[in-house]
Amino acid sequence: MAIITISREMGTGAYLIAKEAAKKLKYTLVDGQKIAELAPRYGLTPDILERIDEKPPVYITAEDRLQAAHLSTMELILLDCVKQGNVILYGRGGQDLLTGLRNVVRVRFIAPFDERVENFAEREWIDPDLARDLIRKSDHQRGGFIHFYFDRDWSDPLGYDLVFNTSRLSKSAIVESIVAAAKDPKLKQGETEAKEVLEDIILCKMAETELLKSGKVGNSHIKIESHMGEVFLSGHVHSEDEKNKAIKIIGRIKGVRRVEDDLQVVSYKPYKE
Repeated sequence: MAIITISREMGTGAYLIAKEAAKKLKYTLVDGQKIAELAPRYGLTPDILERIDEKPPVYITAEDRLQAAHLSTMELILLDCVKQGNVILYGRGGQDLLTGLRNVVRVRFIAPFDERVENFAEREWIDPDLARDLIRKSDHQRGGFIHFYFDRDWSDPLGYDLVFNTSRLSKSAIVESIVAAAKDPKLKQGETEAKEVLEDIILCKMAETELLKSGKVGNSHIKIESHMGEVFLSGHVHSEDEKNKAIKIIGRIKGVRRVEDDLQVVSYKPYKE
């Protein structure tokens, strides 16, 4: 069956719907709790997760690049979960991370702002003014994460296959719609191709992560593509030495058969950290 991704505004009740859909489909819900459970295997601590989870990365200083490396590592957790099959990715830009896979149902939950404030205040037993402030900040943060990292408008309906206004539909109706969509035969047709595409996405993400972790390559200007174990690099670097290091780092990654580059060496004025 299809992989499901969930994008949600705070206060829409999306989490309970996602849990119920996962239960009915017998899927694994990959949420913050599941990520925290798996994170130690990837070298991520709770403190690191708190700093990077759904927060826009930057690539200026060495510390920024390390944060971006941690974020890429967290995405590898999501991708490894997808590789196991039968999962719901809750948040974390799953719909954009899996671009190119044709067996994905991209779901979005929305609701009027004032209703979200009321729902959140009641659920958390907090003052409505505080709830309003928290939801506004959450919207900016999550929207900023998608815009910065995936260069897409978080609210663009074309980024999703199903958009639910939870103030208009019951939870049970939404769950049944998601379950039906996951079982659509049309999505099953893309499963074989999806496995190959997923392997390419994972290899690209591993390459991105290793470059960021190395601290030796300013990879924000390097585009990475992969096809059946062959990695293609384009864009520009700042020296021949940096170019050779990038090729060497990626060449050591398990699963990489060959590295081909079209990297241009461009001089620049170093940023003083």
